Amino acid sequence: MKIPESVKNVSSVEIVLFLAFVLYIVLPINTPDYMKSFVNSHLGLLFFFCVTVGLFAYTNPILGVVYILVVYEALRRSSDTFHNPRAIVLEYEPSQKNKDATLKKMNPTRSEKSVEEEVIEARAPINKTHSIEIVQTTFKPMSKAVEGASPY
Repeated sequence: MKIPESVKNVSSVEIVLFLAFVLYIVLPINTPDYMKSFVNSHLGLLFFFCVTVGLFAYTNPILGVVYILVVYEALRRSSDTFHNPRAIVLEYEPSQKNKDATLKKMNPTRSEKSVEEEVIEARAPINKTHSIEIVQTTFKPMSKAVEGASPY
């Protein structure tokens, strides 16, 4: 099996960094409280950006890609309790059940029929027709033979 040239040139420091990054991504390690404000600040984002550019420039690019995942995880984990505009916090949003209850309270209760319902009830011929009597007559309609006018 041939080992690619880029893997042969990986130093032990890069291997240790790669393993540390993978462990940080896989394990649920929380960001310490004293670092959360730094991670969520503009200075922290600038620091992450500079380190990312440095890793892409001076080390194996795979290490830079893994570091981008580490930065994402660090931002996600540090924004859980530190309230900033970038954190998506749905803590105060009511549940769908509460929303439905509030909307139901806003709708007025109807105890009487609307004007439209009264008119339709009085005027509609539904189920109020008399039985139809079939009358036998000698009348038979006459027409010329028209082809294709009927499927029969």
